[in-house]
Amino acid sequence: MKGSIVVLDEWGGRKAAARLVDGALDDLLIDAKDDGPRPGAIYRAICDRPVKGQGGMFVRLPEGSGFLRGARGLKPGEPVLVQVTGWAEGGKAVPLTARVLFKSRYAIVTPEAPGINISRRIRDEEIRVRLLEIAHEAMGEGGTTGLILRSEAADGAGEDVFDDIVAMCELAEAVLADAAGEQPELLVDGPDAHLAAWRDWPDPDLLEETPGGFTRHGVDEMIQVLSSAEVALKGGSFAFIEPTRALVAVDVNTGGDTTPAAGLKANIALARLLPRQLRVRGLGGQITLDLAPMPKKDRRQFEQILKAAFRADPVETSLAGWTPLGHYELQRKRERRPLQEVLT
Repeated sequence: MKGSIVVLDEWGGRKAAARLVDGALDDLLIDAKDDGPRPGAIYRAICDRPVKGQGGMFVRLPEGSGFLRGARGLKPGEPVLVQVTGWAEGGKAVPLTARVLFKSRYAIVTPEAPGINISRRIRDEEIRVRLLEIAHEAMGEGGTTGLILRSEAADGAGEDVFDDIVAMCELAEAVLADAAGEQPELLVDGPDAHLAAWRDWPDPDLLEETPGGFTRHGVDEMIQVLSSAEVALKGGSFAFIEPTRALVAVDVNTGGDTTPAAGLKANIALARLLPRQLRVRGLGGQITLDLAPMPKKDRRQFEQILKAAFRADPVETSLAGWTPLGHYELQRKRERRPLQEVLT
């Protein structure tokens, strides 16, 4: 089917959401089995011990230990408001930040960062003026609290945007009032798969919420395909995407194509697919591309296509560049639990 479909269902007894674009799986969210802190969760943590030379602090959470970067001026035993930034790797502390954000579909409220900002993706001046008026009316004086209006606000009804801003401001006020205390406590849980899909995905052409939607739309089969490391590319080439403890290795092969331009064609096909493949597989951290052989003069063309592909990707990714051995490296935020772990 042409167009976009969002399917809200369950997978293995856990909430799951899939986004299909023109019949292909574009994004996938499945709740993890464990009860560990979800990205976006907000805690009152208790400072435990500083890490010299790194400017960080280990803190106590209800579920265990977390690591807070940039913990200047904090002392052991002191309470601090923190937010989970990503999934913890096996055996490591939960990554945290003291820059707490209250995020919804249309609005992000930013305590201690005053000012009203509108997404750069909203370019229509009339829409920007309308949203500013709504924001000022909802925020009032604002004080030390700031606001970011997300790109989805451009298509939202004025009343919905207003209510969203007010709700996030009230939540922020309640959490900040509860920041002091002697024991670690979960104050706001991170979003589950259904809430994250509503919050972060654009309005689809079709929303499927009836149980069994994954089966009817073929999502179950698509998930099974993702359990394999092999990815078919255009022109008969293929790649392998294999996560290890240290990094994610991506190997590109030209298959049966032996023409002079085979390497470049395979690498370009991989560049266009890579953001979506990493997204649906839940992969982040250090990513190393072992590309098919191509002349150095073609590297610039490959880089341009890779940058364009990641520009629309919602997960923060830094394109580090080439290594002396001719590999290409990326660094990607660990926003999701790897699909391999979720499926097992």
